[in-house]
Amino acid sequence: MTGLLVFVALVLAVVFFIAFAFAGEIKATQDRDPAAQNMWEILLLYPGLHAVIAYRISHFVWTKKIPFLPRAISQFARFTTGIEIHPGAQIGKGLFIDHGMGVVIGETAIVGNNVTLFQGVTLGGTGKECGKRHPTLGDNIVVGAGAKILGNINVGSNSYVGANAVVLKNVPPNTTVVGVPGRITRQEGKKLDSEMDHIHVQDPIMVHLKDLIKRMKTTEEKLGIHRTAEEEKDSNIDYMI
Repeated sequence: MTGLLVFVALVLAVVFFIAFAFAGEIKATQDRDPAAQNMWEILLLYPGLHAVIAYRISHFVWTKKIPFLPRAISQFARFTTGIEIHPGAQIGKGLFIDHGMGVVIGETAIVGNNVTLFQGVTLGGTGKECGKRHPTLGDNIVVGAGAKILGNINVGSNSYVGANAVVLKNVPPNTTVVGVPGRITRQEGKKLDSEMDHIHVQDPIMVHLKDLIKRMKTTEEKLGIHRTAEEEKDSNIDYMI
């Protein structure tokens, strides 16, 4: 009986220590996930948090130049959570990985504070070059589901990378990137991390296309060109699907 009480006490001590040590990540989850009910649910059931905890441990061991063990920890976390974070990556406070399955963060990646990553995100390298070969993300960035940010590039703070975008070039701060390859559309410095809005993201190509159609209609009106009812119907289609 005494042994059981000691075991329970040790388990509770570890749980409370983790809750204290990772209070920032737990709060980030509560703030950004409307499905999060309470601290205990997040602590016990959220694979994103489990992956971050495993990363913190493996990164600490990695900095001590201990071989094998850091990668073993990260691979165990990958097996249990579906999230692979290389122990050599540098990650700031308040990282929130939502759902998380398929997230990959490479060895030389740098992630700032209060960053949100959705499932299927890759912070990867290109080619076989050595040295810094993975992206650097600033603070308060949201990376949508399935997005790929590849190579030694910088994504400025307060930016949003749309779902399934492929980013291969530097991204300035306060910017939204969408499409393949990633195209930039500015958001006038408006922070997007707190809104978590994946729907109202403007595609710059579609914006220019609508503007071009509008100019064509204006030119036709000036030239006295009259459209049929069917042509007029086609020209009024909203291409912003």
